[in-house]
Amino acid sequence: MTKRITLRQSQLVIGFGPGAMVDLPTRSVVIGGLDLWNMRERDTWRIVPEPRAVAVLEALLRANGRLAEDKRLTLRTPPAHDEARTGTGEPAGVEARIFPAWFVAREADELGEVRRRRLVRWRDLDPRGRTDLIDDDGRRIAVTPIRFVAGCRKGHLQDIDWSYAVHVGSGTTERCTQPLWMEERGTSGDPSATRIVCGCGAALSLRDAQADGRFGKCGGRRPWLRTPEPTECGENLRFLNRTATNAYFPQVLTVISLPAAEDDLTRLIEAHWDAIDWVATAAEMTIARRANPGLRAALDGWSDADVVARIAQVRAAGQQTLARAPKVAEFDLLASGLAEIGVDAPDARLHARTLARAAWDGDRPRLAPVASAVAVHRLCEVACLYGFTRFEAAPTAIDGDLEDLHIAVEGAALASDLEWLPAVEQRGEGIFLRFDPAAIRAWLARPAVAARGELLYRGWERWRGNQAYADRLHFPRLAYYAIHGFAHALMTEIALDCGYPATALKERLYAIVDEEGERYGLLLYTASTGSQGTLGGLVAVLPRLGAIAERALDRLALCSGDPICAEHDPDTHADERALSGAACHSCLLVAETSCEARNLYLDRALTVPTIAVAGTALFAE
Repeated sequence: MTKRITLRQSQLVIGFGPGAMVDLPTRSVVIGGLDLWNMRERDTWRIVPEPRAVAVLEALLRANGRLAEDKRLTLRTPPAHDEARTGTGEPAGVEARIFPAWFVAREADELGEVRRRRLVRWRDLDPRGRTDLIDDDGRRIAVTPIRFVAGCRKGHLQDIDWSYAVHVGSGTTERCTQPLWMEERGTSGDPSATRIVCGCGAALSLRDAQADGRFGKCGGRRPWLRTPEPTECGENLRFLNRTATNAYFPQVLTVISLPAAEDDLTRLIEAHWDAIDWVATAAEMTIARRANPGLRAALDGWSDADVVARIAQVRAAGQQTLARAPKVAEFDLLASGLAEIGVDAPDARLHARTLARAAWDGDRPRLAPVASAVAVHRLCEVACLYGFTRFEAAPTAIDGDLEDLHIAVEGAALASDLEWLPAVEQRGEGIFLRFDPAAIRAWLARPAVAARGELLYRGWERWRGNQAYADRLHFPRLAYYAIHGFAHALMTEIALDCGYPATALKERLYAIVDEEGERYGLLLYTASTGSQGTLGGLVAVLPRLGAIAERALDRLALCSGDPICAEHDPDTHADERALSGAACHSCLLVAETSCEARNLYLDRALTVPTIAVAGTALFAE
């Protein structure tokens, strides 16, 4: 019997995409790859029109060998099951496969200080439901999936062959057929206190199981797809706790949709772009109308010649935008200084207004580095899943997305033959702040700031030495650190003021320097699925934003973890703690869903004065 579980479309993109393991009450499953998504019913999913994301990912996935040269990539929403639909066809949804296939009994036999539980395969469970083990005495014993599996840095995943692993080095050449048990001693959770034991006496502790190379080479298995990796993997298999945070790191490209123009015809063309992106002549437009009743109704009243001319304009504007990284294009539009950006309409993808300084309470000397503020009344965030990693998260995008994405696409594949990627649109609102490049330059010229930068750089160098792509990583700009700290402090303070939970707010940071100039800014926003978006509470704080920002800076100056937090030396660490200065859970760290850099590249001392460091703050008293 097929059992159904329900996930939101956004969950399948942002947290539980192909290759992710999901716990169910009686078993664990791995979410199937795109090959196993039922996309046959066209009305259960739709195209997400976001040409900038498509252009970036097409180029990078082709360079990585994931996308064939003759394939055009599209973004599609996950299939949505409609209970009201009737029919005998396969329901819309995503296939999930049983993984792992090893289970342990829930009931333990007490043998002195040792608790002993039977370890069995899926195929050995009672065929009626596969939720119980029938032991030698005929008793039904409930089972639960084992917590431990094996994987590799390239994202491959497989069951541990416990019978083989337990007997490695025993000298026997024949496969042992004795039963296996999991033995646990004490309550400390120490890996050495848990062993897999064979009836013949052979045993393996979980501490020894974590030794490098214990399980041999990776076989390139991909249980979320129908086939294993076509080429040899070459990596050593590594012990993996399937419920650990390092079991699955989704790789998601996020962009803010930008309008090509502000009139009704352009908006209609953008809404139906997937049906007419091939049209180049009036004759082809006639064919497109005839084949698509919805398109014909939407464009009623506009001639074929007018529509074709506007398609050409949209295409040309899109090509100009595609030549730049997504963040660059977003900044240039939001920081344009236009009184009205986008169009004020219920279905608009972007509508913003540039505010006078007094309108956002910005006439405060301490906020001089902030050049302008923009009220983003409507925005559309497009999030697209293009891969995932295990054990180590892919490097985060910092300056302009492109270089970092090139590294990140080396994660695991979502499909055997890639043609499309899952994506979701989320509507919302936000606040955009542009920073004065002259103020940033003057701040960077201070000797104390340069010295602080050297300290952070040494920590980053120590961390980089342990990374697989060390030669392709680059140190973030100090302006990124300062703006990042300000963004976190401001998100926390805004949440206290406007009523949105802090986890509902997100950041998008801009610290980009190229041949065209310097771009510094931040976008704080909230977004949710559905066409209605959010309720306007975030934009409503703008008239008192100056006071909120000053309270945030005051709160940031002193941390309950001081002086330890303020005196943190990144050069004494080799892990990710080396990427931040004065930053901890008591002052700067926020929910990782809110931070674009996974709470890395933070330093209070570059944002505000601290008790340990003076003269380095962008926002001085």
